[in-house]
Amino acid sequence: MPVTGIEDRVAYRLLKRAFDIVFSAAVLIVFCWLYVIIAVLIKVDDPKGPVFFSQERVGKDGRTFRMLKFRSMCVDAEDRLAELRELNEKTGPVFKIAEDPRITRVGKWLRKLSLDELPQFINVLRADMSIVGPRPALPAEVATYDDYQRQRLLVKSGLTCYWQTRRNRDSITFDEWVDLDLLYIKKCSVWSDLKLIIQTVGVVLTAQGS
Repeated sequence: MPVTGIEDRVAYRLLKRAFDIVFSAAVLIVFCWLYVIIAVLIKVDDPKGPVFFSQERVGKDGRTFRMLKFRSMCVDAEDRLAELRELNEKTGPVFKIAEDPRITRVGKWLRKLSLDELPQFINVLRADMSIVGPRPALPAEVATYDDYQRQRLLVKSGLTCYWQTRRNRDSITFDEWVDLDLLYIKKCSVWSDLKLIIQTVGVVLTAQGS
């Protein structure tokens, strides 16, 4: 059965957006000191590169935006991707390897603690993303999607979703990842969003990032 979005669920969409604004603004204000510390550590570790990494991603209905992260890789990471393609440990269009040589010393810990994702709260305030929703994909990845996989784009992309809260997330195949995203779209609610946020905090506090 085809999956539908949440356009007709006006109350849920309004509550979700209101929560996104309040929660992301609170994080940016309360943890501004942490952003400064991370920025300093990145510059000390690799003075030549920028603090932030900006990359084009695809969100709801195929619209593109610039997603922000704290830079966790060397400056020429994108240029070195081609030489590492054959080492890919993921199925489908996603690329990931456990011991990526492009990751910096500070970047390793930022990823382990999921701190590299903190700038995406700025994307949430801009309405590019939501707190909860399917992770935004690269344009090259979306170009390979079939009709079933493209249904991931029916709702706004998010910081976290079902896949990010699974303990075995590194062993999940791309097809399973898509299935989990579509399950979220089918069942999303205020309560399920709150549960996913709480579970994500647990993942962050137990340093399950990679």
